[in-house]
Amino acid sequence: MLVSTNVLSRQPALRSLLAENGALAALVVLAVALSLLSGDFLSVTNLLNVGVQAAVTAILAFGATYVIITGGIDLSVGAVAALSAIVLAWSATSAGLPWPVAMVIALVVGLACGLINAALIAYGKLPPFIATLAMLGVARGLALVVSQGSPIAMPDAVSHLGDTIGGYLPVPVLVMAVMGVITAVVLNRTYSGRAMYALGGNEEAARLSGIKVGRQKLVTYALSGAFAAVAGIVLASRLASAQPQAASGYELDAIAAVVIGGASLSGGKGRAFGTLVGALILAVLRNGLNLLSVSAFWQQVVIGVVIALAVLLDTLRRRGSG
Repeated sequence: MLVSTNVLSRQPALRSLLAENGALAALVVLAVALSLLSGDFLSVTNLLNVGVQAAVTAILAFGATYVIITGGIDLSVGAVAALSAIVLAWSATSAGLPWPVAMVIALVVGLACGLINAALIAYGKLPPFIATLAMLGVARGLALVVSQGSPIAMPDAVSHLGDTIGGYLPVPVLVMAVMGVITAVVLNRTYSGRAMYALGGNEEAARLSGIKVGRQKLVTYALSGAFAAVAGIVLASRLASAQPQAASGYELDAIAAVVIGGASLSGGKGRAFGTLVGALILAVLRNGLNLLSVSAFWQQVVIGVVIALAVLLDTLRRRGSG
């Protein structure tokens, strides 16, 4: 009788553990399956390649995590990433500015795009979907205007962000880790992080409790824009050039990584670690399908199904807790 009681008492804890770490369990299962199907998957070179592939998506997704926790959406991060990289390359090559100054300007551009998004949403009362969709068009257009539609070479010093330290530690992976730690600290240790969860849970209740909703949305979308700028710089450093059409479609991967990692599109839920796991799942899935010589067309189908299942599980989870 005592054993039965203990088993019953552990069942809710087990369900809670699986619900909180379902994405991590899925990543482990996926990695084990691919290691059995392909002998090359667990090689050090391939695993480092997976990390590099995940880096840009993860950095974008960390920024998107802030927005999705508040119940918003940001469709502009891919275009903002491209614009920021173009501004950096143009400032350093055409304008002749020192590369540190050019990098600061690029980060400010990303921050400014986020602030404009927030102003349109918080004070212009535009839906986040419409405001950030408009920014997507504006940022992509400006990237084409500044670059005149052609790639611009990155400064050599910035291109080193795409290098590997000691032959084993890719710099993009290191940047991804740093941005992940920053995200975790902001969400768990700051007033703004707690306010983001409050906004996503119930915006009106958050307002009545004294949270300045407009100001917090400015912080949220500004962070998303700044993270997009960092992602754009990392991507351009890997390519050794800033390209105006770079990061097209990356905003969808970023949103998918956040949702696969356990965040709720209705807001109020999300973690930096879950987002990292979501980005790794997408990278591992693409890498594994490439190793198995699966057609790029079918890869899109598989990834689309994975995203749909993640959103479906989120919906079922919310219904079960409701």
